Formats: sequence, C-alpha cells, structure tokens
Amino acid sequence: MNLTTYPALLVKQVHELAELIGFESRNKYEVQDPEGRAIAYAAEQSSGLGGTIARQFLGHWRRFDITLFDYHSRRPFLHAHHPFRWFFQRLEVRTEDGRYLGALQQRFAIFSKSFDVQDAHGRVVLKVSSPFWRIWTFKFTHQGQQRAMIAKKWSGLLAEAFTDKDNFLVDYQDPQLDNDTRMLLLAAALFIDLQYFEKKADS
Repeated sequence: MNLTTYPALLVKQVHELAELIGFESRNKYEVQDPEGRAIAYAAEQSSGLGGTIARQFLGHWRRFDITLFDYHSRRPFLHAHHPFRWFFQRLEVRTEDGRYLGALQQRFAIFSKSFDVQDAHGRVVLKVSSPFWRIWTFKFTHQGQQRAMIAKKWSGLLAEAFTDKDNFLVDYQDPQLDNDTRMLLLAAALFIDLQYFEKKADS
C-alpha cells in the first residue's frame, strides 16, 4: 500500500460488546484517511485459549502478531510481530511478501517513554522521547528535527470510561518521509496503544 499521498492517518480502535463487561477482546483497528474514508484495518491474530489467557494476564509483555489489510481488497499488506519480553519491548514489521521494513525498539528511560524507529538495516531513523506527563503526544525526531507525530485523540467520556477504544492521529509532518518509514509509523500507532494505553480488564 502506498501511504505517500496521505499527510496524516487516523487509527481508530474497534470495540466489541465484550469490552463493556470487562473481558479483554482481540484488538482491532480501522485506518482512515484525512477525509474519514477507511483505507485499511488491522487485527491481532487469535491464538486460541492461550492467546486469551496471555492477553488477560501478561498484557503488553505478551507475544502477539498484528496483520494490516487493505480495506477494499481485504488482502494483507503488513505484518507486525511482538516477541514475548519483560523489558525493552520490540515490534518487528514486515510486508506481506516477507520483506523486513524495520522495528520499533524501546529504549531504557526512567522518566520518559522512549523508543527508536529502526530501518531494515537496524539504523535509527527516528527517535521518540516523550515525558510521562505528556501522555497523549509522541513526537518523532531525526537529528533534533521533528518529522512526525502520533497523538491519542479523545474518544469521548463514555468510551474512555467503559471501553478500551482508542483513536490515534498519525501525522506525517515531513512530506519527504518514504513509504517504508510511513508504514513503520503506522505500526508505531499500534505499538503505542498496546504498550502504553492497553487497559487491564479489571481496571
């Protein structure tokens, strides 16, 4: 999928009725263009009973896989894999044909949410270091210059109180960002949601 024509994307989490009764359902998202038209959707792949237990008790530490699909053709175009880790979470991203695009790698930080965007060769192309008190905004920089931003959008009091429904704006602020980097930033929105905003079923 070519994302270079979009200045921004909105990633909207799709909630299910089960979330209203406190049971953690499989994560699903719809990706929209700036006009609100759906262009893609993403879904965490089901792992049966074991996956359900892992989601309930291990949260963002668990192993999970997310596939992104073209909204119209329903064909997959991107895969994101999160291995099981207690520390320094990592999300590896590949295209449907297996081409490795890069990864999101959490960095050690005490008072901030910090991670790197790495390209296919392991080079850091973007950095994020967001203070914990700036809970809604993640700024992506390269050599001190801001190139992109992901911001959690308010989805309404009822949704915030009773569901895990989260909306994220992926703002491609630098028009020179290539398609691979834009794909990684799209995956980063999912990484951010599952890493920092996924709620416990009993919270």
